[in-house]
Amino acid sequence: MHIYGTRNRKTSFDVTDFLRSNERMASLLPTALRMADLQRDVGLALPAMAGNCDVLAFQDGVLTLAVPSSAVAARLKQQLPKLQGTLLARGWQVASMRLKVQVTRAMPPRVETRVLELPPTAVDAFEELGDSLPDTPQNAALVAAIKRLAAKRR
Repeated sequence: MHIYGTRNRKTSFDVTDFLRSNERMASLLPTALRMADLQRDVGLALPAMAGNCDVLAFQDGVLTLAVPSSAVAARLKQQLPKLQGTLLARGWQVASMRLKVQVTRAMPPRVETRVLELPPTAVDAFEELGDSLPDTPQNAALVAAIKRLAAKRR
């Protein structure tokens, strides 16, 4: 079963399979499906904003949405009456809505770092440069750094 509103279809299948297989966790499945249905309905009501907000909670008629920035929250605030009307028409008893800014949601999950790869000719050139510089006190730090760079890239 696919939980609508999740970003990754395979992940949603894995989650529902896990919830079904674990006896204690199986009680969470109806709640997870309800929240996913609510997320889907929010996305249908506001298609332009669907990627920028997530349903955090829905308790006692209060719908809490997570947004990545205060700018998105300001834009979404203008759409709240439309959203509330659409959700009421779809059977959700939404009395009020809250927006919660979660900046970490806007950040990428992991920053990829690149390692500089020098071709062998460049490494040879750095070694030659380190050997050809005059051995003076002013050049000592530079020569040591160049030799470390060449040795590290070998």
